[in-house]
Amino acid sequence: MTRACVGLAVLSFLAGVLTGCGSSPPARFYVLSVAPSVATEGTEQALADYSVTVGPVSLPDAIDRPQLVVRVGANEVALLEEHRWAEPLQGEIARVIAGNLSQLLDARRVMAYSPQTTGDEEYRVVVDIQRFDSAPGQSAQIDALWTVNGAEGSARKTGRTVARESTGGDSYDALVAAHSRALATVSAKIAEAIHSMNSTGAKTPLPAAASPAVAP
Repeated sequence: MTRACVGLAVLSFLAGVLTGCGSSPPARFYVLSVAPSVATEGTEQALADYSVTVGPVSLPDAIDRPQLVVRVGANEVALLEEHRWAEPLQGEIARVIAGNLSQLLDARRVMAYSPQTTGDEEYRVVVDIQRFDSAPGQSAQIDALWTVNGAEGSARKTGRTVARESTGGDSYDALVAAHSRALATVSAKIAEAIHSMNSTGAKTPLPAAASPAVAP
């Protein structure tokens, strides 16, 4: 084969590679969602006189990455390069739990932890996610260890919540929505703990949470 032919072959190969790269579908980005409001429309409640900070949140290293990580076998997972979280998953989980607690507790301030957090909250919620299993077309499961610390170590309550939700569809959007519902269950259990710790001084009752189905 002449040098000219070799050169043409190389150019053809590179053109094919570039064409293949250009045809790759764009990445899709996902966010977790706060549960629908449980407050009764048309009613106003006084805010409870305490504040809550959620975080830090810890995750298994295998899950703590930008890509969605899905289970494809009993001992195998896959990283989906074209399906990613819109922000770090630790922050997503803290934001959603804080949003859920804000509705469930009617506290004057509920926020996700950040480096700028002042540390003057009455309750700090620390969450350690043991499992964040994603099975497309089947279910989403979250196994969370959580601790509620009172101000200046005045009280502490710990718990473990395992929540499993059916996806109800084959799409990755349905999978992420199932994780949001599972986090609503985790949030409801944390809210019960905070309400119990604050019951002697609480000014407003804890609204009844519409808890999703839970299965270990």
